[in-house]
Amino acid sequence: MERDELIRIADEPLRLRRFLLPLVGLFVAAYFLYHVVESPQGLRTFMTNAEAIEGRQIVLNDLSATRDRMERNVAMLRPESLDPDLLDERVRSFLGYMRPDELTIFRN
Repeated sequence: MERDELIRIADEPLRLRRFLLPLVGLFVAAYFLYHVVESPQGLRTFMTNAEAIEGRQIVLNDLSATRDRMERNVAMLRPESLDPDLLDERVRSFLGYMRPDELTIFRN
């Protein structure tokens, strides 16, 4: 009987070693997977930043369109390319001049 007990005792460390390496590998993989998702440079942060960039891109496009429109209006008021209709519109809107028989419609 002593021989059977020795064999069983000798088998147990091998069985433990057989499961220990995959178990350690699983924990290491779980550690790195967690940090891939949750770290400051991880996937969750990347997705949040991508959504913020999309929102800010929309705001930038709106502001660029407004700036282009304003630059065109300024270009029309320069002395070398003065638009008399735009000048007349600006004078009337700023000073409030209008004849009694006129109807003035302002565009935005």
